[in-house]
Amino acid sequence: MNKDLTTGKPAGVLLRFTLPMLLSVAFQQLYNIADSVIAGKFAGEDALAAVGASYPVTMIFMAVAFGMNIGISVVISQLFGAKDFKEMKTAAYTGFISVAVLGVVLTVVGTVLCEPILRMLGTPENIMEDTALYLAIYIWGLLFLFIYNISSGVFTSLGDSKTPLWFLIASSVGNIVLDAVFVIIFHWGVGGVAWATFLAQGVASACAFWAVLRRLKSIETKEKPALFSGAMLRRISIVAIPSILQQSFVSVGNLCIQGLVNGFGSSAIAGYSAGVKLNTFATTSLTALNNSVSSFTGQNIGAGKMERVRSGFKAGLVISFAVALVFMGAYVFCGENLLLLFMNSTSAEAIEIGKKFLLIVSLFYLFLALKLAADGVLRGAGAMVYFMITTFLDLILRVVLAFILVHPFGITGIWLSWPFGWIISSTLSLAFYLLGVWDPLKKKA
Repeated sequence: MNKDLTTGKPAGVLLRFTLPMLLSVAFQQLYNIADSVIAGKFAGEDALAAVGASYPVTMIFMAVAFGMNIGISVVISQLFGAKDFKEMKTAAYTGFISVAVLGVVLTVVGTVLCEPILRMLGTPENIMEDTALYLAIYIWGLLFLFIYNISSGVFTSLGDSKTPLWFLIASSVGNIVLDAVFVIIFHWGVGGVAWATFLAQGVASACAFWAVLRRLKSIETKEKPALFSGAMLRRISIVAIPSILQQSFVSVGNLCIQGLVNGFGSSAIAGYSAGVKLNTFATTSLTALNNSVSSFTGQNIGAGKMERVRSGFKAGLVISFAVALVFMGAYVFCGENLLLLFMNSTSAEAIEIGKKFLLIVSLFYLFLALKLAADGVLRGAGAMVYFMITTFLDLILRVVLAFILVHPFGITGIWLSWPFGWIISSTLSLAFYLLGVWDPLKKKA
C-alpha cells in the first residue's frame, strides 16, 4: 500500500493521494464537532462554552503533535523517495521513542498548569469547573495523541493516505457513540465528552501504532536499522522544531484571542466556540492538502524531480481552491443553520456572534488556500525559515490587529483580524515559492 509519488501524472497522483486525507480530516472534525454538538444540545450553553474555552489550550498540545508529525513526515518521505529504506526505518523508530518521552513530560507539565492557564485567560467562573475538568482529561490522553499523529505521518510519508483514514473512521464513530452514551444516557456532562475522546483516541492510537510497525517490518533492508539515532533525531528536529514553534505560536495567538473573547461573556464564548469549530473544519481540510503537497514535494525532491514539484504545486492549488469554495458557500449561505447544530434557537446572542464570525472569515478562504499550497512546497523541501516567516507574520498581524480593532468595533474587530493576516502572508508565501527558495538546484547555483 506504499505509494511512490515520483511517477505518474502529478495532478492525478496528488488527487488520489489527497482524497483519503480529506476524508480523514472530515471524520476527525466530525468527532471534534460532535463533542461540541452533544455538549451544547444536551448539557446546555455553558457546557458548550466550557468545551470551547479549553480548545485554544488543547491546540498548544496539538501543535507539538503536529510539529513532530511534520518533522518525521518530511524526513521519511525524502528517504523513501531516495529508496534509503534502512535510514527511513531508523527515522520512524527514533520519532516514536522521542514523542513517547515528550508525551510523558507534557502530561505532567500540563496537569500542573491546567487551571492556572485557564484563570490567566479570564475564564468565567460559571464555566471554570467544567472547563478545567475537560482539559485535565484531555491532557491525560496526550501520549495517545502523539503516538497516533506520528503513526499517521509515517503512513502518509510512505504514500499511504488510506490506512489512517480507516483508523479515523473507526475512532470517529466510536467517539460519537461514547459521547451519546456518556452525555445523553449517563448525564456525565462535559466530563463525559472528554472521556469519550480519551477512550476513542486511545484505541485508535494503539491500533495505528501496531499497524505502522507491521508496515515497517514488511519493508526489507540489507542491514538492520538502528532503533534510535541521535543524528537522525537532529535531522528530524531541524524540521520538527520550527514546525512546533510555528504551531505553538499560532496556538498562543489563539489563546490571546480567546482571552479577548472571554471578556464578552459565556454567550460570546459559546458562539465563538461553535463558529471556530466550523472554521477549523475548513482550515484543517486545507491543511490536509498542504500536507499532501509536502509529502509529494519531499518524495520528488528526494528523487531529484524538481519539475514534478512545480506541477504538484499547481495541481494542489486547484484542489485547494475547489475545497475553499465549497466551505465558503456553506458558511456564507448556511452559516446560521450549521450553528443551530450546536445550540438551541433560544441562544440567539451566541448564534448571531458565531454567524458573523463565519461570514467574515469564510469570504477570505481563497487566500488561505493559496498560502497553504505554497507552504506545502516550502515545508516538504525543508525550507523551514521561509515557512516560519510567513506563518509568524500571519499570527503577529492577527493578534496585534485583534487587540487594536476590538476597541472601535467590539467583538467584530477580533474577527476582522483573520483576513488581514491571510492576505499578507499568502502574498509572501507565493513570492517565496516563485523565487525558488525550496529548490536545492537553485541553492547550489
